[in-house]
Amino acid sequence: MLLAIIRILYATICAGAIAAYVRSPSDFLPSFVVRNTLSTFFLLLCATQTVTVLDILFRRKRIENISAIYFGLLIGILLGWLLMLGLGPVLVALGAGAWATIINVLAIVILTYLSISFLLQTKGDFRFVIPYVEFARELKGGRPLILDSSALIDGRIVDVVETKIIDAAMLVPGFVLREVQDIADSSDKSRRTRGRRGLDVLSKLQAIAHADIEVQEIEERGGSTDGKGKSVDQKLVRAAQSLGGRIITNDFNLNKVASVQGVDVINLNDVASALRPRYLPGDALHLKIQREGESQGQGVGYLDDGTMVVCEQAGHLIGQDIEAAVTSVLQSSAGRMIFARPAESDS
Repeated sequence: MLLAIIRILYATICAGAIAAYVRSPSDFLPSFVVRNTLSTFFLLLCATQTVTVLDILFRRKRIENISAIYFGLLIGILLGWLLMLGLGPVLVALGAGAWATIINVLAIVILTYLSISFLLQTKGDFRFVIPYVEFARELKGGRPLILDSSALIDGRIVDVVETKIIDAAMLVPGFVLREVQDIADSSDKSRRTRGRRGLDVLSKLQAIAHADIEVQEIEERGGSTDGKGKSVDQKLVRAAQSLGGRIITNDFNLNKVASVQGVDVINLNDVASALRPRYLPGDALHLKIQREGESQGQGVGYLDDGTMVVCEQAGHLIGQDIEAAVTSVLQSSAGRMIFARPAESDS
């Protein structure tokens, strides 16, 4: 709404200024304007509104592109001026001083075009950013965190962000959002539920006041955004390399692919495993025996994080809350299992 009001004000101011110009005394106006006042008014008004039309057509603007054009103009004009500073005396000495003006104009135009073209094509390798924008981004935190679809569908990222331990910007690439939307539109009920959960998790992240999260189209080096022929995992790795960021996922295969290519990965499963309480023989546990174990007299219960506890001499205590003492811990690639016995039986 504010942008629409600004555009209306711009059009009104342009119309007023042009009307004042064409109604000026004829002594100050070209003869064409005097003879064609109304035509001149509409011609100039259309010329000023061309900027508004271009602004509406090109909705997605990036500060990198604007900065590349800005610095390209400066560099091109500077190089053109330096070139003529050296060629000027030479042209005069050769008796070609009359060509100095046209050569100067051509040099500035050509060098400006080359500078802008070069910076636009290499903006993924150089950070030509207007200073105050760069400083504002640096204050947001360190390297950005790029979320993949598995991290969104998993949902634990919301709990991590709510602890305020993450102070870096989080990005959800456009191709990841499209992947989650495709899953949510699947004809399979299970996949559809998972996809909708991913969209709900993204909404929750955006609702967290202190979270800096953004959905955006991420360009690869060279300015390409289509990524045709590449899998989502490959696009994520390329995006992380281009932005110098890290990937948040719980996909084992993506973890391996990214690590091989030198991209840092934060695996939510590893984070959850690292934060689980460490139990040593003799430590006390409070749990509820829920079923019988495989061996005679064993009872099985579970901790809050889902870890299975096999309790000896507790098969007759099903449905009861007991205090147990840890006897040993078994850690494997499949998970962790704790062995214990009722505290009153410990000797």
